Amino acid sequence: MNFKIRMGIPEVLEYWNYLQERYRNKSINKNEERIYKKWGKALKLLSENPNYPSLNTHEIMQLSRRYKLKVWQSYLENKTSKAMRMYWVYGPNKNDITIIGLEPHPEDKKNGAYDAINLSNLPLD
Repeated sequence: MNFKIRMGIPEVLEYWNYLQERYRNKSINKNEERIYKKWGKALKLLSENPNYPSLNTHEIMQLSRRYKLKVWQSYLENKTSKAMRMYWVYGPNKNDITIIGLEPHPEDKKNGAYDAINLSNLPLD
């Protein structure tokens, strides 16, 4: 089953568009290009199979409790300092996945590091 990927509004969509524009204009710096390419690959994998092994998708209970719906985390990268993570939810429609955040991995998840993660609002249909 393929999922339609939606960008959370406004921060996630703005950041994706920013990276895409800089990439097309060849004005993107190396760090931005790294994130853009890894994020693009992760979005493709997520749309095809949210449980694809390299995504290491798992629910983040602290965020699910805070937002009162299941919030999932998927990897863009691993085994690097502050490896980027993509946060998402199923919906709002069947076969939709909405990206609601892109953040570096919290360094110390045992001491409330997910408290610092701020996710964007879900789009309203």
